[in-house]
Amino acid sequence: MKKFKEFFNDIIEYIKEEKVFLICITLLFIIFIYPVDYYIITGGGTKEIGKRVVVEDAYKSKGSLNMCFVHELQGTLGYYLLSYVIPGWDLDKVSNYKYNDEESLDDVEFRNDLSLKESNSAAVKWAFKLANKEVEEVETKIYVTAIFKEYPTKLKVQDEIISIENKTFKTTDEYRELLSSYKPGDTVSIEVKRNKKKKIVKCKLYDLEGSTILGVLLESYSTYKTDPEVEFNFKSNESGPSAGLITTLDLYNKLTKKDITKSLDIAATGTIEYDGTVGEIGGVKYKLMGAAHDKMDIFLVPAGENYEEALKVKKDNKLKIKIISIKNIEEAIDALNKLDKKTT
Repeated sequence: MKKFKEFFNDIIEYIKEEKVFLICITLLFIIFIYPVDYYIITGGGTKEIGKRVVVEDAYKSKGSLNMCFVHELQGTLGYYLLSYVIPGWDLDKVSNYKYNDEESLDDVEFRNDLSLKESNSAAVKWAFKLANKEVEEVETKIYVTAIFKEYPTKLKVQDEIISIENKTFKTTDEYRELLSSYKPGDTVSIEVKRNKKKKIVKCKLYDLEGSTILGVLLESYSTYKTDPEVEFNFKSNESGPSAGLITTLDLYNKLTKKDITKSLDIAATGTIEYDGTVGEIGGVKYKLMGAAHDKMDIFLVPAGENYEEALKVKKDNKLKIKIISIKNIEEAIDALNKLDKKTT
């Protein structure tokens, strides 16, 4: 009888312990799915860009060209709390990515995805131009990417602009020319594609330093006909414009016989604009540290504040990686052409 009671008591204690365990598991689950208005930045790294950019009959490279990235977690209460105890985990407010409080995270992600397409578009244009290869602009798509309170409008983020007063356009220049034919204060009918459906919205036009504008932030990307053909294979979690410089360099390197890598492992960050300039980006500290950790030989970074920050990070952390300041794509190619071959 005593043995039975002892066995029974053991069972009761086990159940009690299991309940505590289940409660703890449930609480942890809730903590790590409960959202907070932060992104968690957990460091950076590099990936060879060649796997994302495919060119027919491309020239081979002895070195490597690498894009830089930042590890970014969607903020939850659990990750938020961990950021205070794990070295190198930093917080970044979601509001820093938004133009106004009415924007959703979906709007932010849409803008980032579109920025990648815009970046790839500019990369094609400049790589083929500098390599003296055939490139022809076929089509341009223009999207609304932000709304401003000072310019009341019926347009919404993610709207694709199809036509203005039934007049279409194929390039951004044609769009600007069409809009300039109207005056500030005019109301025009704009056909948009919203949620995969076309509709007409009436919009008032505004004045900005003598130019007629819609009063919204617009971003566009162009489709090009090229010879040879190009295919991009970026992953769904890879977005934003900061790989523009390295994408352009990789395309150029695959189109020309001369290998600009000189057998070196090269990392780069920076946007590529339609005029060929290289624009500044965020997260330089994480990207440089990631490049150094991955034993890159060279780190190309936009001139200005990005370059100054990179130099400070290098000094503070006693990094050996060579940092080169870049203003435009021609300067980047010239800098790489001047490098010495890696000694082995």
